[in-house]
Amino acid sequence: MAIERRPEWLKVRLPNGPNFRDLVGIMRTQALHTVCEEARCPNIGDCWERRTATFLILGNVCTRHCAYCAIAHGLPTELDAQEPERVAGAVAAMGLRHVVITSVDRDDLKDGGAAMFARTIRLLREQGGCTVEVLIPDFKGDERALRSVLDAGPDILNHNIETVPRLFRVVRHGGNYRRSLDLLARAKSWSGGWLTKSGMMVGLGEEWEEVQHTMRDLRAVGCDILTIGQYLSPGKDYVPIARYYHPAEFATLKQEGIALGFRHVESGPLVRSSYHADEQAVGAGVR
Repeated sequence: MAIERRPEWLKVRLPNGPNFRDLVGIMRTQALHTVCEEARCPNIGDCWERRTATFLILGNVCTRHCAYCAIAHGLPTELDAQEPERVAGAVAAMGLRHVVITSVDRDDLKDGGAAMFARTIRLLREQGGCTVEVLIPDFKGDERALRSVLDAGPDILNHNIETVPRLFRVVRHGGNYRRSLDLLARAKSWSGGWLTKSGMMVGLGEEWEEVQHTMRDLRAVGCDILTIGQYLSPGKDYVPIARYYHPAEFATLKQEGIALGFRHVESGPLVRSSYHADEQAVGAGVR
């Protein structure tokens, strides 16, 4: 059955503000990647105009081929040893108060790229002036890789669950639902407990009860911050949209999340993991 036309609440303006153009210039000068561009995020105009961005480290080619993601996949390029320094320089130039660092999956690396995350975090810590959130891959369950990231001292440890258990194998090639939950559980149990965050998409064919079940699973491992947004297919070669959720349904999911005990829930049609991440951090009590 064909999906209905995209509703009005999902339409956004093309980005063209002065801050947006300024950030484009900084990114190009520093030869950096952002998930905002690579994943074709609909919020890029809003976020960049607010002078917030999510930096994509470890290159822009992913070793996995998730059925929902527009980031290029294949054989990655070599690591850029100076990338952490350039990220720190860009953050300083942008004057950010909260920065999000994420990456492609790098299953070709022994530590999955954890050392590059750790170095980037430490440079940002030395520089000061902003809180640091990392959105990490699952590192194939490697506890040492996770610990090396946490030892660097991020303010928020984010790992997205993305979807419900029944759809995991279809949507997240190479991922594992239990492994993702275990990662969040470990982060919460080590060193007195880190502030943890996760996000999921709806509209992939899940049932309402399955969304609720996943929310309960995340709370059971102590997850503090939850984001829920509408899945938007990047093109015909990706998983199709099963349906569009109404803004009222997102509001209900937010209420249910708060009732479950999440410190902060960001739920809406255009919400993505890093959407207004600075406000999410404040809502969860980071600063």
